[in-house]
Amino acid sequence: MDIILDNYSGIPIYEQIYTQIKNQIISGILTADEPLPSIRNLAKDLRISVITTKRAYEELEKDGFLYKIAGKGCYVAKMNASLAQETNLRAIEEKMEQIQELAISAGLRKEEILEMWNTIWEDA
Repeated sequence: MDIILDNYSGIPIYEQIYTQIKNQIISGILTADEPLPSIRNLAKDLRISVITTKRAYEELEKDGFLYKIAGKGCYVAKMNASLAQETNLRAIEEKMEQIQELAISAGLRKEEILEMWNTIWEDA
């Protein structure tokens, strides 16, 4: 499992861990029932606090991306298609709201943003 932390991004470390593990689960890099590193081992590998990794794991468990077995550790939860789809839709909506805020602050019209989007989409 690869996790790259950016101490200068302004995004809390636990959130960076959460997002990267979640994305690896959704993309299939991490598969159902695959064991994750222990909280202590991950903290040691990343050279961060155990509390930080614990918080990331707790958020992942709360959102249904992992489960814990007492005395054994944390494992990737089975992802159903609707949960993965809902997670992606929420992420897209958040990004679109950020784009809307930027567009409004820049004085752009909806049509200009749609034109930009169409150009980007065609280049993909």
